[in-house]
Amino acid sequence: MEAADGTANLIIGDQLSLFTSSVVQIRRLWRELATTIKWENVLEPVLYGLNLFRSFFVLPSLQFLLVLCLAMTLMILLEKLFVGAVSLIVRIFKITPEKRYKWEPIKKDEELGSSVYPMVLVQIPMYNEKEVYKLSIKAACGLDWPSDRVIIQVLDDSTDLVVKDLVEMECQHWKSKGVNIKYEVRNNRKGYKAGALKEGMKHDYVQACEYIAMFDADFQPQPDFLLRTVPFLMHNPDIALVQSRWRFVNADECLMTRLQEMSLDYHFKVEQEAGSTMFSFFGFNGTAGVWRINAISDAGGWKDRTTVEDMDLAVRASLRGWKFVYVGDVHVKSELPSTFKAFRFQQHRWSCGPANLFKKMFFEIVHNQKVSFWKKVHMMYDFFFIGKIASHTVTFIYYCVAIPLSVFFPEMVIPYWGIVYVPTIITLCKSVGTPSSFHLVFVWILFENVMSLHRLKAALTGLFEAGRVNEWVVTEKLGDAHKTKPVIIDITEADKLVDSQLTKPCIPKLKKKNSGLFDRFYYSELAIGVFLSFCGYYDAAISKKGYCLYLFVQSIAFFVAGFGYLGTQTPDS
Repeated sequence: MEAADGTANLIIGDQLSLFTSSVVQIRRLWRELATTIKWENVLEPVLYGLNLFRSFFVLPSLQFLLVLCLAMTLMILLEKLFVGAVSLIVRIFKITPEKRYKWEPIKKDEELGSSVYPMVLVQIPMYNEKEVYKLSIKAACGLDWPSDRVIIQVLDDSTDLVVKDLVEMECQHWKSKGVNIKYEVRNNRKGYKAGALKEGMKHDYVQACEYIAMFDADFQPQPDFLLRTVPFLMHNPDIALVQSRWRFVNADECLMTRLQEMSLDYHFKVEQEAGSTMFSFFGFNGTAGVWRINAISDAGGWKDRTTVEDMDLAVRASLRGWKFVYVGDVHVKSELPSTFKAFRFQQHRWSCGPANLFKKMFFEIVHNQKVSFWKKVHMMYDFFFIGKIASHTVTFIYYCVAIPLSVFFPEMVIPYWGIVYVPTIITLCKSVGTPSSFHLVFVWILFENVMSLHRLKAALTGLFEAGRVNEWVVTEKLGDAHKTKPVIIDITEADKLVDSQLTKPCIPKLKKKNSGLFDRFYYSELAIGVFLSFCGYYDAAISKKGYCLYLFVQSIAFFVAGFGYLGTQTPDS
C-alpha cells in the first residue's frame, strides 16, 4: 500500500521488527563496552577528588572546629573557677550584703507613725494565669508593710474573659479587706510584659512611690520580703536593684524539674553572688526584685526591643553607674515549668533574648564612659559572651557534633584533658549549687546537652534576628491543676460571670489546633538522636575510639526528649 505522495507505508509488523533489532544491537554494544571499559579507571579520579576534598576541606574544617571548641571550653573553665572562687570566699569570710553596704532595720517611730516607711509599689503582671493568680495576689497582699505605704498593682493582660473576671474579683476581694490594690488592664498587648510594666508606671498614684517590687504570677514572697530588701535602697542611694533568690515549690515533681533546679541553684548561688560581690552587676531575673524608680527612669524606662526586657533594663542601668545587690538569704517561692513544651519555649526566650540584646548593645557598652574598664570586660566577656553564647555553642557543637564526627576521621585526635578532665571539672563546679541532687549529675549532663540544641538555635536566632527573634510565649504554669479535681465555682461567683461572654476581648484568643500523634514529636531532637546512634555504631564496629558508650547514651537522651517523655505529661504537652 502506497501513500498519496508515492512513499511506502511500513506495516506494523515491520516497525516492531526494526525496534527489536535496535534493542538487540544496543545490548550487544553494552556487553562489548562492559568487557572493554575498566570501571576502576573511571572511579579512580572520582575517589581521588573526594579524597582531596576530604583532606583539604572537610578535615581541616573539623580540626579548626575542634580547636575552637577546646579553646572555648578552657575559657568556660576559667570563668567557672573564677566565679566559684569568689562565691567560696564570700561564704568562708561571710561577706554578706549587710557587711558590704549599709543596712539597718526600719525603726518604728510613734510620732512619725507609718511615714518612716517609704512608699512601695508592688507590680504583678499577669496573662491568663488561671492556675496561680490567687497565690501571687494573696502573697503580695500579705506583705508585712503599712497598708497606707504600699500599693498592689495587678497588671492583667489576660485574653481569657473568665480568667480576667476571676482576677478582678480577687482584687475586689482584697480591696474589701482594706488592701490598697489596683486592677489595671489595657486595650492591647503591645510589648508584652515590658509594655504592661511601662503602662503601669504611667498611673498618677505611682508618682508617690519610691520603689517597685516585682513578682511574676507564680511568685510568692514571704511577709518580711520588703523589710529585708528595701533598707538596702533606703541607706545606699547608689543602689538601683535588690535581687532575691528563687525557691521552687515543685522541684520534686519530676526528673525534669529536679534538673532545672540544679542549673538555677548554681545560677543564683554562684553566678549572681559573684557578679554582685565583684562588680555590683548581674542580670535582673525579671521578678522577685526591688527597683528604685529613679534608676528605672534614669536608664530610659522599660523597652520591648527584645524578649528579655529585664536584662535590657539591668544593663542600661548599670551603664549609668547604678549598683545591684543580690541577697541570697531572701527566698521567694516560685514554680518551674514541668512540661517539656513549656520548658522549650522558656529556654528559647531566655537564650534568644540575651544574644539579641548583646548585638544591640555591644557598641554602647564599648563606648560607655561611666563604668570602669573591668566592669565592661565582665559585662561583655563573662556575662554575655561566655554565659549567653559560648556556653550554648560549646555544649552542642563540641559534645554533639565534633566528638561524634571524629569517629569518621582517624586523624582527628581529641586530647584526653579536653574530653575528660576539663569537662569533669566544669561539671563539678556547676553541680555545687544543689548537693542533694549530686547523684543526678550524669543525667543532668545529658539533659543539658539535649537542651543545648534548642538554646544554640535560639542564640543564633537572636544574633541574626531571624524569624522567631521576637517570639514571646508565656511560660505555662500548672499550679495544682493537674493534681487535683476541677474546682467547682460557687454559685455566687458564677452569677457574677454570667455577663463575661458578652464583652469582646482586646485580642482574639487563638484557637488551639488539634494535635495529632506526630505533632507531639520533636523532630530536631530525634534527628540528632539518629545521628549520634549511627556515630556510636560506627565507632563500636570500625573506628574503635572508645566514644561509643557516650554516643549511645547521649542518643537515648535525645530520643527520650524527641518522643516527648520528659517532664509532666498533660493533654496539651
